[in-house]
Amino acid sequence: MQILKEKDALKKQIAAFKKDNLSIGFVPTMGALHAGHLSLIKQALATCDKVVVSIFVNPTQFDNPDDLEKYPRTLAQDVERISQLSGEVIIFSPPASEMYGNTVSSEKFSFDGLEHQMEGKFRTGHFDGVGTIVKKLFEMVEPDKAFFGEKDFQQLQIVKKMVQKEQLNVEVIGCPIDREINGLARSSRNERLSPEARQNAAFIYQVLQKVKQEFGTKSALEINSWVSEEFKKNNALELEYFEIADEETLMTMQEKEDNQKYRAFIAAYSGDIRLIDNIALN
Repeated sequence: MQILKEKDALKKQIAAFKKDNLSIGFVPTMGALHAGHLSLIKQALATCDKVVVSIFVNPTQFDNPDDLEKYPRTLAQDVERISQLSGEVIIFSPPASEMYGNTVSSEKFSFDGLEHQMEGKFRTGHFDGVGTIVKKLFEMVEPDKAFFGEKDFQQLQIVKKMVQKEQLNVEVIGCPIDREINGLARSSRNERLSPEARQNAAFIYQVLQKVKQEFGTKSALEINSWVSEEFKKNNALELEYFEIADEETLMTMQEKEDNQKYRAFIAAYSGDIRLIDNIALN
């Protein structure tokens, strides 16, 4: 296992892989790796000759400076976890100056409206930051396949849209949400939750499961009202938004249409810790 911090060293290694006609899998992360990340890396190892994992807390996708400051950084632990996997992995863990130079700023993107839904309404500039760093990393790693978790489903769709619009030669693969025993979607932010808060946060997935059960028989208006009331009764969590949206366009569902795929999305706060989750409805 190699740990690289400079993009020139990474590009040199990638060039050697390309020369030998080896396929490259890529898993971009912000570190604080958990079982969900490891499942992405395992899938990459199973389908590609070589795998690159980036560990970089990207400053341009944080709209809240306090969230950026508190985001867990556990590089030594991350390296140890990856080292226990079978297969050759290159870790790319650069400083911000290596990715952005002297000016840390985002490129402006249009994602055909995907960026204005849900997360985009509450996190100003977030997806410009995501697009900027993912594009930079794709250009450095030149992966054949890139693996993203469906927990950040809106991000997954936006990365796919960027690849399409920028005509990048990479296959973006969405991987199922990995969950803790109580159903809570695995997230690096979970490490900031107290044991009690972590248990209480399982309520998010319980609500989503109930939404899936009711989706076939109740209207979106009825379901939205029920979700709102359930969160009002829960003193441990504060609902930021709940949406039932078209999987492809991410537009809020007005009336259910045949042959359309829908997904329910939730963002909620446990204290000052923001949690998101989603579930396919049909």
